[in-house]
Amino acid sequence: MENNNINIVSTSSQKLDRKTQEKNRRIHLKYLYSKLFSLIPLHLSKEVLTQQDHVDQAITFIEELKERVEVLKRRKDEVVAQVTGDDSKKSISTTTCTIKTPTVKVRELDSTLEVILTSGLQKNFTLQEVIKIIEEEGAQVVTANYSTIDDTIYYTIHAQVKIIRLGVDASRIHLRLQKLVC
Repeated sequence: MENNNINIVSTSSQKLDRKTQEKNRRIHLKYLYSKLFSLIPLHLSKEVLTQQDHVDQAITFIEELKERVEVLKRRKDEVVAQVTGDDSKKSISTTTCTIKTPTVKVRELDSTLEVILTSGLQKNFTLQEVIKIIEEEGAQVVTANYSTIDDTIYYTIHAQVKIIRLGVDASRIHLRLQKLVC
């Protein structure tokens, strides 16, 4: 009789363990789903979406991000080719200045801003002034890099729009930077 009681107790404890494990697994999955859903942009749809719809949106969003990364990589390669190529093939907008013709290019893609500056070694501006202009116009600098090749300095600045609803005016930033570098 004692043997039967031990088996019943061990069987019921195994069921509790399985139930607890399943409960913990579901809690963990719920946490992971909520974390995933917090990473995808909100759509202003008024209808309530199922969990599967949210997962489908996440998959679509990830695929769009992959495509965007590929496009940005191609653009980067083009810019690098333009900057390192000969001067006749450059498509960077230029201004006439007394220094070795500094160039300014500002690109806007959704909430991202890319600023490319080139100048001679005897420039009349600082990187801090460039960053200040970008931030005054409503963008937050994420990365700022520079490199010197021969007697030319290349600056590449990536910024994120602070308030997406307001955005930034890339043409205004371009004009202010042109005034600064000349």
